[in-house]
Amino acid sequence: MVQRGTPLPLEASPPIDANRLPANLRPAVLAAAAALRTAMDRVVMDEETGTLREAESLVLAALALPRSTLYADPQRALSIGERERIAHWLARRCDGEPLAYLLGEREFWSLTFEVSPAVLVPRPETELLVERALRAGDTLEAAGIALPRVLDLGTGSGAIAIAIAHERPGWQVTAVERSTAALAVARRNAMRHATVNLELLPGDWYSPLGHRRFNVIASNPPYVAGDDPHLTGDSLRHEPREALTPGGDALADLRRLVEAAPNHLESGGYLLLEHGATQGAELRKLLVSRGFAHVVSHPDLAGHERVTEGQLP
Repeated sequence: MVQRGTPLPLEASPPIDANRLPANLRPAVLAAAAALRTAMDRVVMDEETGTLREAESLVLAALALPRSTLYADPQRALSIGERERIAHWLARRCDGEPLAYLLGEREFWSLTFEVSPAVLVPRPETELLVERALRAGDTLEAAGIALPRVLDLGTGSGAIAIAIAHERPGWQVTAVERSTAALAVARRNAMRHATVNLELLPGDWYSPLGHRRFNVIASNPPYVAGDDPHLTGDSLRHEPREALTPGGDALADLRRLVEAAPNHLESGGYLLLEHGATQGAELRKLLVSRGFAHVVSHPDLAGHERVTEGQLP
C-alpha cells in the first residue's frame, strides 16, 4: 500500500502552557484538547505541537477572532452561540476533517494558501518538490538558460507553482489543472500573492499546451492505488479522491507524465515528480526507459524517497 503524507494541522511552534490560557477560554480549549486526544487513533495531528495547540487554534478559528484579541481580554465570556460553534467545529475535526479545511487556509513554503475540499491540503513533504524544481532551474540558468520556463501539472491549490513563481519572479511559470473548482482556488491564491509571472490553464495534464516546451516540469500527481484502504480512512476521506488516486493502478498518472514529458521539455530540461514512499525504484526505471539521464530519487525529511527527477539529454 502507498499512503500519501497526511497533512499536519499547524507549523511547529512552542508548546502551550494551559495555565496561561485566558480564564474564560481555558475550559473550552481543555475540553477540545481532551476530545482530540480521544480521537487521536483516527485523527492525524502534529506530534510536536500536540492536541492543546490544535485545540486552541480550533477554538480561536471558530470564534473568528485573532489570538491577540482574546488574550488581551482574558475575562471575555463565550456566548451560547460561540460555544455551539466550537462544539460543531470540534465534532467535524474529531470526525477526521482536516483542520486546514476548517480554517480555510494552510501554510506552505512560508506562504499562506486558501484551501477547501476542492483541493488537497498542501503537505510539508511537497516542499521538497519545490526545492528540487528551484535547484533544477538554477542549474539551467548557471548553464546559460536565461529565465527558465517552468510547468506545474495538476496544480490544485497552486501551492507548488506559486511558491516557485514567488521565489523566482523572473521565471515564467505555467500551471495546469483539470478541476474547475480547484483552478478557482488556485486563481485566488495567485491573486493573494500577486503572482504576476504565473499562467493558469484549465485542462488535463499536457492537453492545453499544444507544442509548447519548458525547461522544468514538476508534478505532484495522484499516486495512491484505488483499492488502498487509506483512502477511506479519516485522514484522507475528506479530501478530493481524484487528487489522491488515478484509480486501480497507482502509477497510471506517473506513467502518463513520464511518457509525454519529452514532447514538452527542451533539451537538457528536467522532469520532477512526487510519488509514494515505495514507488521510487519503479519510477526510476520508467524515466530511464524513456531516455532520461541523471535519474535520481530524493528523500523527504522522514527518509522516504519522495521526489524523483531526470534530465532529458
